[in-house]
Amino acid sequence: MIDLTGKTALITGGARGLGRAIATALAGAGARICVLDLPETLATAEVPAEWTVLPLDLTAPEADASLREALAGLDRLDILIANAGRVPPWRRIAALDMEEWDAVFALNVRGVALTLSAAAPHLKATQGAAVLMASINGYKAHADQALYTATKHAVLGLTRAAALDMGRDGVRVNALAPGPILTEALCGRIDARAAQGGPSADQAIATLRAETALNRLATETDVANAACFLASPLAAGITGVCLPVEAGMT
Repeated sequence: MIDLTGKTALITGGARGLGRAIATALAGAGARICVLDLPETLATAEVPAEWTVLPLDLTAPEADASLREALAGLDRLDILIANAGRVPPWRRIAALDMEEWDAVFALNVRGVALTLSAAAPHLKATQGAAVLMASINGYKAHADQALYTATKHAVLGLTRAAALDMGRDGVRVNALAPGPILTEALCGRIDARAAQGGPSADQAIATLRAETALNRLATETDVANAACFLASPLAAGITGVCLPVEAGMT
């Protein structure tokens, strides 16, 4: 059993989706939770009263200074889950939108790097652990997904470099690589493709399931449990790895 009693965890993008599932799992293991998310997202999210909330847009000009100030106000930081990110629309190379490219990199890569940098001295003080959210797109590619794939390859590179850098301070850095997870966001994209003449939602989900060894899609709970493991003392000898959570996708 994972016991994180006495630990404090920061989860970016933690008000909903995978971030919320991870925050809930960490809280269930005994950790104190600080959730960072967009102000408008936190305004409508039902966050447990005992959680600390940090309304912040990681792409804002003042994000670095604001985050460092907020972290200085915590009594300690043992666990960082750098989860905040966005999935852009699929586009062919000829249709790439460079403004969109810069905006997605600003959150998916720069936002992760900024968060890790701000957290680094606090994690050093507690000999803590960081888990960065990559994707199966961090080590493979798909047509029409150049932007998202590039950002997740960058997160994987950051993970490996940070593990070597921060390992000198006793801090572990790993990445998670979820496959397709039936979050609200994925269901929305599947429905949108169906509305544009693509396969129905049932057909699309069946196709994804058939591509896995377990004949099912990984769940938010699967990802949350993996994050808890990597953040816990049970993974004390693991750093610089990217752990796939995708039910054995072929």
